[in-house]
Amino acid sequence: MPFNQFVSNFARLPRVVRVLIISLFIIILFGWFVHLIEPEEFPTWFEGIWWAVITAATVGYGDYAPKTVMGRLSGIALIFVGAGFLASYFVTLAAAAVTKQSEVLDGKVAYKGKRHIIVIGWNERSREILKTLAKNDKSQTFILIDESLDINPLPELNVHFIRGRSNQDETLIKANVYDASKVIITADPNRGELQADMGSILTLLAVKGINREVQCIVEILTTEQVANARRAGADEVVQTNMLTSFIMINSISSQELFTSFLDLLNQLDKRKLTFKPATSEIADKTYLELSQLFIQDGALLLGVKRGEATILNPPHPFKIIPKDQLIIILG
Repeated sequence: MPFNQFVSNFARLPRVVRVLIISLFIIILFGWFVHLIEPEEFPTWFEGIWWAVITAATVGYGDYAPKTVMGRLSGIALIFVGAGFLASYFVTLAAAAVTKQSEVLDGKVAYKGKRHIIVIGWNERSREILKTLAKNDKSQTFILIDESLDINPLPELNVHFIRGRSNQDETLIKANVYDASKVIITADPNRGELQADMGSILTLLAVKGINREVQCIVEILTTEQVANARRAGADEVVQTNMLTSFIMINSISSQELFTSFLDLLNQLDKRKLTFKPATSEIADKTYLELSQLFIQDGALLLGVKRGEATILNPPHPFKIIPKDQLIIILG
């Protein structure tokens, strides 16, 4: 390899690698040199390199030391030259670590893991989603995508922040949507309802365009955009405005019912509501029979999810089939 090409390739290496290579070269050179000029004190090349490392690191064990003037002059030169490069290497390494940590907090580092949950959009809903899910499953990794934040808002949790527009492939690829288990898309509170829904659907299209198999849960504010969200590939659509309207209407008609409903929501927030697939032992039993069995175990059977339909408290007789999902409140 020509010398100019070698210099060019060397200059392209990261600074920390260049400094480390130069430091190692100096240590090996001085170790070899002191072995040549004082073979009695440094019988092998390894002893010379050991002395050079200790001297450059300014530790000075004293187990090996040059006796001649030339050997001591080489030690002085090594301290001035080698110690400087070695110190520069550790400073560069520390600076690189700090820079890397800063880039992680600023949302500039791509995520390489798998089976993570991606939450798109930063608002009070996504804050509570991340806090609740992270508290209940400390082994699960979450990815937060948002373009309005400058820094990770939840660094104390297992949340990896990606800063960028969620409808761009580059941002979604940084979040490794290829290997994600779920994607939760929340509505942008800084836009009007229709604009927020259109933005959520556009993000959904971008996600499904990269990974059609990933499960997507989308928050939709307007009723007329629910069908569009389903056409775009949403696996679940959450209509938060409909739920809010239901709560407000019932709070007007019955304060007691409203208070009880909120108490129920607070209890369900503790992850007591769950789905259980109908096993072969459960299939062919009636809903009433299963309800009594679950009550004996301290659980409450609310209903059945069959395909796209959710049936709450179905009329008797209602038989369970193998593909049903049972909606249960755990005791």
